[in-house]
Amino acid sequence: MRPFDLRTTRLRNRVVFPGHTTNFGVDSLPTQRHRDYLSRRARGGAAMVVTEAVRVHPTSAGRDSTLGSYHPDVVPAFAALADAVHGEGATLLAQLMHAGRQAAGDSERTAAWSASAVPWTYGGPVPHVMTVQDIAVVTESFRTAARRMAEAGLDGVEIHLGHGHLLQQFLSPATNQRDDGYGGALERRMRLTREVLTAVSSQLPDSMLLGIRISAHEFLPGGLEPDDVVEIVDRLRADFRIDLLHVSHSAYVGQASLSTQIADMSHGPAPYREFPRRFKQAFPEIPVVAVCRIDDLAIADDLLEAGDADLVALARAQIADPDLVRKTAGGRVHEVRRCLACNQACIGRIEHNLPLSCVANPAAGQERIDLELRGRARGERRSVLVVGAGPAGLQAAVTAARAGARTVLIEARDDVGGQLRSARTLAGRERLGVLVDDLYDEARRRGVDIRLGVELAGAGPAAADGPDPRDFDHVVLATGATSRGRPLTGVTKHGVDVLDGETAATALGAGEWSGRRRRVAVVDDEGSWIAAGLVEALGRDGHRVHLVSPAPQLFGRVTLYSRVGLLGRLEALPVSSHLARRPVSVTAGGLVLVDAVGGSGSVEVLRDVDLVIDLPARQARTDVWVALEESGLGPRVLVVGDALAPRSLVEATYEAHRAVLHALAAATPSPPAPSPVR
Repeated sequence: MRPFDLRTTRLRNRVVFPGHTTNFGVDSLPTQRHRDYLSRRARGGAAMVVTEAVRVHPTSAGRDSTLGSYHPDVVPAFAALADAVHGEGATLLAQLMHAGRQAAGDSERTAAWSASAVPWTYGGPVPHVMTVQDIAVVTESFRTAARRMAEAGLDGVEIHLGHGHLLQQFLSPATNQRDDGYGGALERRMRLTREVLTAVSSQLPDSMLLGIRISAHEFLPGGLEPDDVVEIVDRLRADFRIDLLHVSHSAYVGQASLSTQIADMSHGPAPYREFPRRFKQAFPEIPVVAVCRIDDLAIADDLLEAGDADLVALARAQIADPDLVRKTAGGRVHEVRRCLACNQACIGRIEHNLPLSCVANPAAGQERIDLELRGRARGERRSVLVVGAGPAGLQAAVTAARAGARTVLIEARDDVGGQLRSARTLAGRERLGVLVDDLYDEARRRGVDIRLGVELAGAGPAAADGPDPRDFDHVVLATGATSRGRPLTGVTKHGVDVLDGETAATALGAGEWSGRRRRVAVVDDEGSWIAAGLVEALGRDGHRVHLVSPAPQLFGRVTLYSRVGLLGRLEALPVSSHLARRPVSVTAGGLVLVDAVGGSGSVEVLRDVDLVIDLPARQARTDVWVALEESGLGPRVLVVGDALAPRSLVEATYEAHRAVLHALAAATPSPPAPSPVR
């Protein structure tokens, strides 16, 4: 990509690493972890880096692992961050923001502040309605934040007017119900934004950039739509120098709008490119940044060549591979580790107040620790045997090969992927296959000896040619988990098919029920994407689906950022839910359910079911581990992923990666075992 001149700054290319929460902060200050994380993306080729939202006032600090501008040490902390990013040749902007009603005040024990007493979601905290004095405090806080970013040596600031945060809460008629000088007609709703931009501009030297981030569409009844936001920007540009217009969308609400903000794999690539295009056409003189599910530089180039934007912001794609730009520019696009758009380890962990990570890149957010471990692991040459070629096994093999270990990967089946073999065949979940393909390709590229249809020596009927685990320094067990179907009496007698999730997904993906509309009960004990993906795919294929769950809520293990969109899509499909229910039998009358929570003994009968897909809680496979332990090989065995305990892709790849690195970084290999596996 060609360089781009952004008023006072020449960017080396058009790629932006945009602001996103990481939860790496301590006392609301950027840390060494931030410096490692952001500078790593700069080193990988990003031309501009934008910090995650810097809260300008303690009432915006939902937790102290986010960033704030009000700590007394803020200037030296941000100066160190700027030095780290500048040292890798990138420009650094600070995103300044007040979260408004989303900040429940857990860190500072303050009330949420907003334009009006409208909670962000059903059951959310009712915010304090800001007084004129409160508004003056927030405006002054933006002024102070801008001054401190200038003192820290950053290249500019981005004022967040979008994503349903405080300034958008004042701008939007959906959240601003005031009748004073800050509510009502558009110009009054814009008053706080004008005051903030005036305060910020007064603190920025001419050399610093001033950008704004907007939501082009709130996707809310009575909310802001593109025409409204175009008018807002048009009025602002008449009075303020806007160097950069970062065009996003959505509002932070407990509705489907939130799922558009960090669009998951149920959306296509660049699903909202019409929004930056609209603003580029309206304001050709203002540099426009496009964002959201720009998965790779081919998509980015397409947006740029079409004139939809001047710059492209890739967040998750550069979390998954910090060298995305450098690899692509060097003709190594086939080596790029691609983002799954799964939202499981990035925003999914943020939702639970945990540090950001990545399924595709287990080193994300732990760059320094990972570098140190890899340096130590490259010492004495080791050998690693990996058993099982699901996501955990593939990641373990790749990590071992990267560290220079002689690596053998065996899989009892004739193909790789584990549970993702069937999951990737479901409509809307196809991108899961990206993880399998990328890991498998890298394993082969790095010389991993991959043997399919092979088991450990002495471990089963396919083990005649299997490797002997005694010949390896380390044995990684990634043999996954299994499900034991519950006893449903009467199944055979009444002719209802009962399938497990993998069999059902395989049949659905293969089109075995094409033209035959099944009446399906999906019994979901986990509340994860395993059931969610099946239910949506079945519904989209026209089957009548009853979702049965013993939990009182649907899909509790799916991140809110995806769940609200998923539930919205299911509303349009022939899917009904039966919560706090568990199945007990199949009779001539149908599938019998009983109360799973209250103990009332109430019974419900699903009378139109000819197929039950049973998804009980999974259990780790322990047979191979038991055999190895009995043979004295226990000290050299690493058990990872679902083989340790059934969880998600997040734990599978992270655990495999870290376990192998720690083992290879150890001072000496494990001692030999006395006897073979029995």
